[in-house]
Amino acid sequence: MIELPTDLPADLVPLSWLVGVWEGTGVLDYTADDHRFTGEFSQRVSFSHDGGNMLNYAASAFLIDGDERTPLVSEVGFWRLVRPAADTDPGPGLLPGRGTAPIRTVDDVEALRTGEGGFEIEAVIAHADGISELYVGQIRGPRIDLATDAVVRSASAKPYAAATRLYGLVDGHLLWAWDIAALGADLASHASARLAKAQ
Repeated sequence: MIELPTDLPADLVPLSWLVGVWEGTGVLDYTADDHRFTGEFSQRVSFSHDGGNMLNYAASAFLIDGDERTPLVSEVGFWRLVRPAADTDPGPGLLPGRGTAPIRTVDDVEALRTGEGGFEIEAVIAHADGISELYVGQIRGPRIDLATDAVVRSASAKPYAAATRLYGLVDGHLLWAWDIAALGADLASHASARLAKAQ
């Protein structure tokens, strides 16, 4: 059974089923540069909140080879519903909002619902290997579909052009699939995992 937090700001209620720490394993299978990358990995994913209008995201994965664990990726980021920024919202940078922000209600969030019955969301994810992604997509109940709107990589990062991610809550588990266009290859299936709620 999934317990939903009751102390979330209204803007995070559609994302509430993600909050917590998730752990499990997955498989990777991707071909690029005439090389097929395959294997099993372990992963730990955390979604938390600090009272703001976004979820904090952190994930790390390790390739499993017998008793050995080889680091694969570490990511951090922020996920939130799409809504117009108000003068009372903080930012950019350390700039405080102007005036007192009104308390957002369930009705305010419902006004953001799309014609398909979901909510538009965005996620900013930075990888430890010098790649940053801006994802846009939708959350509809316990399903999230995301696609990159922008990818930025440092001069030292490997080629990486686009990605899609799918998340779903199935039988109390967080299932996800990640497609990438990397190392000169077209967008294709790359990895998937099944994670159980650890905290």
